[in-house]
Amino acid sequence: MNAHSPKAHLYLRASTKDQDALRAKASLEAFAADKGLTIAGTYSENISGTKLNRPELMRLLDTAKVDEILLCESVDRLSRLSQSDWDVLKTAIKAKGLRLVIADLPTSHMMIEDKGITGQIMEVINNMLLDLMATMARLDQEKRVERIRQGLKNKRDADPEWKPTGKGKNTAMWDKVVTIMAKHPTMSADDVSKLAKCGVATVYRIKREQKA
Repeated sequence: MNAHSPKAHLYLRASTKDQDALRAKASLEAFAADKGLTIAGTYSENISGTKLNRPELMRLLDTAKVDEILLCESVDRLSRLSQSDWDVLKTAIKAKGLRLVIADLPTSHMMIEDKGITGQIMEVINNMLLDLMATMARLDQEKRVERIRQGLKNKRDADPEWKPTGKGKNTAMWDKVVTIMAKHPTMSADDVSKLAKCGVATVYRIKREQKA
């Protein structure tokens, strides 16, 4: 690849430890090679797409330079954010001067090229599609959460004594996280998760349950 090929920053995300964020790495690398992109960095994390403040995504936005590419597999890997948080993220991407390319959204592939008038028209269409797909990703998430909530309610209505077993809470892990948080009350959830060797979502869940 020549030195002038556009630089791409690969962003990979999955919701939980059960889903491997690196699963899409090979296909994104193949996409980058096909489009003549130089991979400047790969940023992978297991965290909910409903959270705006994701360590690896923030690191990418911090590291990437003007006119470089933020490359994602699909819109829902980048965002299941609320409308206001999606607006914040789009503004941050634009403020950094990054080009957002989504592998499974062909209109976004035009962002790889320098734009003439056709490119500018395509950018308007692409932005509309991005907003639409981000909204669909958010609604899909909300529906999923509502289905789970309704299912739990139905079970409780049928049996007031019923308690969810979840995935079989790892009591040892739970105790470990609680102990770390007790010893280091000001430690960030991210650091607690690294110390306990668990997902940051688990730390937040334990914090929530302790407050309940």
